[in-house]
Amino acid sequence: MAELETGPVAAEMMKRLRVALSPTRLELVDDSASHRGHAGHDGRGESHFTLLIESPAFAGLNRVARQRLVNRALAELLVERVHALAITARAPGE
Repeated sequence: MAELETGPVAAEMMKRLRVALSPTRLELVDDSASHRGHAGHDGRGESHFTLLIESPAFAGLNRVARQRLVNRALAELLVERVHALAITARAPGE
Protein backbone atom coordinates (compact mmCIF):
# COMPACT_ATOMS: atom_id res chain seq x y z
CA MET A 1 0.00 0.00 0.00
CA ALA A 2 1.30 3.43 -0.88
CA GLU A 3 1.92 5.88 1.94
CA LEU A 4 2.55 9.59 2.12
CA GLU A 5 6.30 9.79 2.32
CA THR A 6 8.52 11.97 4.43
CA GLY A 7 11.90 10.38 3.70
CA PRO A 8 14.86 12.53 2.58
CA VAL A 9 14.24 12.16 -1.16
CA ALA A 10 10.53 12.92 -0.81
CA ALA A 11 11.29 15.88 1.46
CA GLU A 12 13.71 17.30 -1.11
CA MET A 13 11.17 16.78 -3.90
CA MET A 14 8.49 18.60 -1.92
CA LYS A 15 10.88 21.46 -1.13
CA ARG A 16 11.87 21.92 -4.77
CA LEU A 17 8.26 21.81 -5.97
CA ARG A 18 7.19 24.38 -3.39
CA VAL A 19 9.97 26.76 -4.40
CA ALA A 20 9.51 26.34 -8.16
CA LEU A 21 5.72 26.14 -8.47
CA SER A 22 4.12 27.55 -5.27
CA PRO A 23 1.49 24.82 -5.22
CA THR A 24 -1.90 25.21 -3.57
CA ARG A 25 -2.07 21.42 -3.18
CA LEU A 26 0.85 19.01 -3.02
CA GLU A 27 0.67 15.28 -2.33
CA LEU A 28 3.56 12.90 -2.87
CA VAL A 29 3.19 9.16 -2.34
CA ASP A 30 6.14 6.78 -2.19
CA ASP A 31 5.20 3.70 -4.23
CA SER A 32 8.66 2.13 -3.99
CA ALA A 33 7.63 -0.85 -1.87
CA SER A 34 5.30 -1.94 -4.68
CA HIS A 35 8.26 -2.13 -7.05
CA ARG A 36 10.69 -4.32 -5.12
CA GLY A 37 12.48 -6.55 -7.58
CA HIS A 38 11.44 -4.43 -10.58
CA ALA A 39 13.69 -2.32 -12.78
CA GLY A 40 14.79 0.87 -11.10
CA HIS A 41 14.39 -0.41 -7.54
CA ASP A 42 17.88 -0.48 -6.09
CA GLY A 43 17.00 -1.41 -2.52
CA ARG A 44 17.41 2.11 -1.13
CA GLY A 45 13.71 2.89 -1.45
CA GLU A 46 12.31 6.26 -2.47
CA SER A 47 12.60 5.46 -6.16
CA HIS A 48 8.98 5.36 -7.38
CA PHE A 49 6.49 8.13 -6.62
CA THR A 50 3.00 9.36 -7.46
CA LEU A 51 2.54 13.13 -7.40
CA LEU A 52 -0.61 15.23 -7.26
CA ILE A 53 0.17 18.92 -7.61
CA GLU A 54 -2.11 21.90 -8.09
CA SER A 55 -0.55 25.25 -8.94
CA PRO A 56 -1.52 28.54 -10.59
CA ALA A 57 1.63 28.04 -12.70
CA PHE A 58 -0.26 25.38 -14.67
CA ALA A 59 -3.11 27.65 -15.79
CA GLY A 60 -3.48 27.64 -19.55
CA LEU A 61 -0.87 24.90 -20.06
CA ASN A 62 -1.46 21.48 -21.53
CA ARG A 63 -0.56 18.24 -19.74
CA VAL A 64 2.88 17.95 -21.35
CA ALA A 65 3.85 21.53 -20.52
CA ARG A 66 2.76 21.00 -16.92
CA GLN A 67 4.81 17.82 -16.62
CA ARG A 68 7.81 19.62 -18.08
CA LEU A 69 7.59 22.25 -15.33
CA VAL A 70 7.53 19.51 -12.70
CA ASN A 71 10.40 17.65 -14.37
CA ARG A 72 12.44 20.85 -14.56
CA ALA A 73 11.97 21.48 -10.84
CA LEU A 74 13.07 17.93 -10.03
CA ALA A 75 15.60 17.42 -12.83
CA GLU A 76 18.62 16.53 -10.73
CA LEU A 77 16.67 14.10 -8.56
CA LEU A 78 15.09 12.44 -11.60
CA VAL A 79 18.54 11.73 -13.01
CA GLU A 80 20.25 10.66 -9.80
CA ARG A 81 17.64 9.14 -7.52
CA VAL A 82 14.03 8.86 -8.75
CA HIS A 83 13.30 6.10 -11.24
CA ALA A 84 9.57 6.69 -11.81
CA LEU A 85 7.23 9.59 -11.20
CA ALA A 86 3.53 9.50 -12.07
CA ILE A 87 2.31 13.11 -12.29
CA THR A 88 -1.15 14.60 -12.01
CA ALA A 89 -0.77 18.36 -12.43
CA ARG A 90 -3.66 20.78 -12.51
CA ALA A 91 -4.48 24.44 -12.06
CA PRO A 92 -6.70 25.58 -9.17
CA GLY A 93 -10.38 25.05 -9.93
CA GLU A 94 -9.86 22.19 -12.37
